[in-house]
Amino acid sequence: MAGILAWFWNERFWLPHNVTWADLKNTDEATFPQAEDLYVACPLAFCIFMIRLVFERFIARPCALGLKIQANGPQKAQPNAILEKVFTAITKHPDEKRLEGLSKQLDWDVRTIQRWFRQRRNQEKPSTLARFCESMWRFTFYLYIFTYGVRFLKKTTWLWNTRECWYNYPYQPLTVDIHYYYILELSFYLSLLFSQFTDIRRKDFLIMFLHHLATITLITFSYVNNMARVGTLVMCLHDAADVLMEVAKMANYAKCQRLCNLLFVMFAMVFISSRLGVYPVWILNTTLFESWEIVGPYPSWWVFNLLLILLQFLHSFWSYLIVKIACRAISRGKVGKWNPLHVSKDDRSDIESSSDEDNGPPPAPVQKHYNSTTNGTNKAHGTNGYLSAGAPCPDEH
Repeated sequence: MAGILAWFWNERFWLPHNVTWADLKNTDEATFPQAEDLYVACPLAFCIFMIRLVFERFIARPCALGLKIQANGPQKAQPNAILEKVFTAITKHPDEKRLEGLSKQLDWDVRTIQRWFRQRRNQEKPSTLARFCESMWRFTFYLYIFTYGVRFLKKTTWLWNTRECWYNYPYQPLTVDIHYYYILELSFYLSLLFSQFTDIRRKDFLIMFLHHLATITLITFSYVNNMARVGTLVMCLHDAADVLMEVAKMANYAKCQRLCNLLFVMFAMVFISSRLGVYPVWILNTTLFESWEIVGPYPSWWVFNLLLILLQFLHSFWSYLIVKIACRAISRGKVGKWNPLHVSKDDRSDIESSSDEDNGPPPAPVQKHYNSTTNGTNKAHGTNGYLSAGAPCPDEH
């Protein structure tokens, strides 16, 4: 174990040339970041999760009820042993061939079976009230930590001149503000990483999991090798758009449509400008070029910048989704009425961060036999009144 630890904490990987861990030991004159400082983040992450539960129960829930957000979940599917067995053991999304077979076996029309599976899938989704409470918790934390970051950073020199992030590196003392900022952010993202398995299931689960891992790794990495100054800039920049995202979702759940539209536009502008503009021009410029000029590259420097570039790819992916959703809504001619957080079930989870399907009232059951007029109408959506494999179900939009 001693050999493994010695290999992992190799000074030639973590630190610039001619710098050792002994040089960064705490003294009476100065305090430097130590890896063991981060141990407290694990129990603190559990405490943050417990605070979240209390917050959602006693603060967010009353607020949601005050906004007339209903606590009841989606409509339950009619009990049926055969369909339940297919749902739990075979597939939650039966194809057209299986639907036809179930239709003959149960003497139900295909449309009714489709609706049963949709309602059954929705039973596993949380209510709008639960989603509102989750968003309100995240909004509250992001607002607090972003406000704290801005108030702290505006008093620093490296906010106004990023070259200050590298002068006298790595012998930059750790302040109480930086330590508090780092531990709180790391604890929060640890709580998000683990609560992702208990929260609302999202279609972008893997992407968000990788995002949380990259964020935790970046926070830990930059703290251990004392790149904390530039780390504070990265964290504050990312929190700005997250505040608007969560409050936009809250407005959506509360059915404040105009406010939701306005907040979404503000979020899109802040997200795209900060992640595709400020981040590469301000953050990547200083970590790649200014640090190279002042400090010079070394092994952990390459890893740190590789993680920051990975984060930039994620920014580009999410920016593409935001623009795609906005363009799709505008192209449908619903400007002024469109809901950017519920444009389509294919893209919804990436912006609204939820994989739930709409729970609108189901239409009247479709009969197996149609008169000539009905057949003519339904051919636009499928064949002989049934949906074709690629045709969208109106109930699911």
